[in-house]
Amino acid sequence: MALQALQSSGVAFRKILSHFPEELSLAFAYGSGVFRQAGPNSDQKNAMLDFVFTVDDPVAWHAKNMKKNWSHYSFLKVLGPRVISSIQNNYGAGVYYNPLITCDGRLIKYGVISTSVLIEDLLNWNNLYIAGRLQKPVKIVAMSENTSIRSALDKNLRSALTAAFLMLPESFSEEDLFIEIAGLSYSGDFRMVVGEEKAKVLNIVKPNLAHFQELYGSILQESPQVVYKSQQGRLEIDKSPEGQFTQLLTLPKTLQQQINHIMDPPGKNRDVEETLLQVAHDPDCGDVVRLGLSAIVRPSSIRQSAKGIFTAGVKKSVVYSSLKLHKMWKGWLRRTS
Repeated sequence: MALQALQSSGVAFRKILSHFPEELSLAFAYGSGVFRQAGPNSDQKNAMLDFVFTVDDPVAWHAKNMKKNWSHYSFLKVLGPRVISSIQNNYGAGVYYNPLITCDGRLIKYGVISTSVLIEDLLNWNNLYIAGRLQKPVKIVAMSENTSIRSALDKNLRSALTAAFLMLPESFSEEDLFIEIAGLSYSGDFRMVVGEEKAKVLNIVKPNLAHFQELYGSILQESPQVVYKSQQGRLEIDKSPEGQFTQLLTLPKTLQQQINHIMDPPGKNRDVEETLLQVAHDPDCGDVVRLGLSAIVRPSSIRQSAKGIFTAGVKKSVVYSSLKLHKMWKGWLRRTS
């Protein structure tokens, strides 16, 4: 599977994981504390470590974690693990974050997501939130033998390639491709204007081309949709209406529905396949796909950020937002100096 190349993880990650309940179907670390980034996030040594823990039974997991790590939770902890799990599953993007936690001498943030919610996001891009993080290099710290997760992870990578192909010209470089992929989950994200450093996508890709190649290389070699000249770092795809229609038909369900909603005139009620055939013939096909992505990401990112005020607590939310704004300011100074 494409993710196996990145499954090695350091002792430091496993030590941090030992502070939490063991019942995890997947645990991964991501972000500037794990992979070197350019720009204001280049200080890897002092960067916060970001984790996501996937659990089959969030009520049971939070109950155990609250016994071990009561101080990690905001005022919501007094409502108990059932309410915490309900907030996790039913609001925002289906993930519950505890930020600004000191663990083994490192500052960490960890999110908890239900296995079923993660699989749905990976397959259908309901929120393109955790699925978006898993389209970029991550460090897998723990993974169960759940074949559904493994299959969904692979499908998510293939979907990311297809969406990127639709927004790229007939011929392009590996770097062009990986920049497009890394930007999928930021399309329409309001944090790219408020809080996140705007050159973030470039800063993620440029120092990590080898990691992206490891993640996507075998899929590109196998894909009938692309001519992959790995030695030259160039790719060619079929941009005919027939080729684009084939690609549109394999996009995740939620993205197809958003494209249909954008293109279907009021009262016409065309089925999705009819709309996708029209889009395949449209010279602005890539722009339509981008609009569809924005329609998923924008509301998801706003809801998740609003939810974070409660799950983190007001004090931590202010501190966390200040850190994000500080990084944005550093990035702006760097670009204008």
